[in-house]
Amino acid sequence: MPAEFHVFPCLSDNIGVLMRDKETGACASIDAPEAEPILAALEQTGWKLTDILVTHKHPDHVAGVAELKERFGARVVAPVREAEFVPEADLFVNQGDTVMVGSLSGTVLFTPGHTAGHISYYFAGARALFAGDTLFALGCGRLLEGTPEDMWRSLQKLAALPDDTQVFCGHEYTLSNARFALAADPDNAALKLRAAVVEGQRADGQLTVPSLLRDEKATNPFLRADQPALAAAVDLDGSDPVAVFAALREWKNNF
Repeated sequence: MPAEFHVFPCLSDNIGVLMRDKETGACASIDAPEAEPILAALEQTGWKLTDILVTHKHPDHVAGVAELKERFGARVVAPVREAEFVPEADLFVNQGDTVMVGSLSGTVLFTPGHTAGHISYYFAGARALFAGDTLFALGCGRLLEGTPEDMWRSLQKLAALPDDTQVFCGHEYTLSNARFALAADPDNAALKLRAAVVEGQRADGQLTVPSLLRDEKATNPFLRADQPALAAAVDLDGSDPVAVFAALREWKNNF
C-alpha cells in the first residue's frame, strides 16, 4: 500500500488519524480534535505533519487546528460550505475536488446530513475513506442540520465505494452502535459475529476503527434501510428507504 496509518484516541471518544504517504513522507491529520494527542502521535511515529483535512465545522473536529498549523505550517483543507467556521483554512473544497497529500490523491465527497456542509475524503490508491461524522462503524451521525433524505443520499454515496475500502470515522461509538444494530436487525448472522468481536476489542481497550466497507454494508443498519428486515423492524414494510432510515435514526436517538 502507498500509505500508512496511525489511529489513536482524542478527547473522550473522538478518533485521531494520521495518514502518511510512503513515497514523499507527507502526512495528514484527519480533523484535529485536540492538539496534544496528535503531537504525541507524531512524536511516536516520527512523522512530520504537512496537512490537516477537515471534514466538518464542529469544535471536537477543529479545536486543535490553529495550534498544529502554527507549529508545523501545515496546510488546512476544509469544506467550502463551512468556510467561516475554519478560519485557519488555506484551501476550501467541494464535491469532486481533488486533494493531494504528497503523491496520494483524494477525492472530496459532499456528504451532508450531520452538518449542512460536511465532506468526506476518499483516497482510492490507499483504499481509505475518511467519513468524519457521516458514517460510523455500525452507525451514522445524528441529523443536526440535514434531513433524512440528505443523510441517506450521503450514505449511499459512500456505500458505492469499493468493498475493500477502509472506513475511518470520527468517533469510537462502535460498541453502543452494535447494541442498537442488534436490536434493529437481530437475525443478521454477520452482525452477531461482528458485535461479539467488537465486545472483545473494547473489553481489551482496543479501538475498532478502521472498519471495512464490506462489513458496514453487511451489518450497519443505516446502510441497510432498503432491506425488508430493517423496514419490518420499524413497522414500515414496503416503505421508501428514506422513511425507514428516518425511523431507524429516530429510534437510535432514543435508544
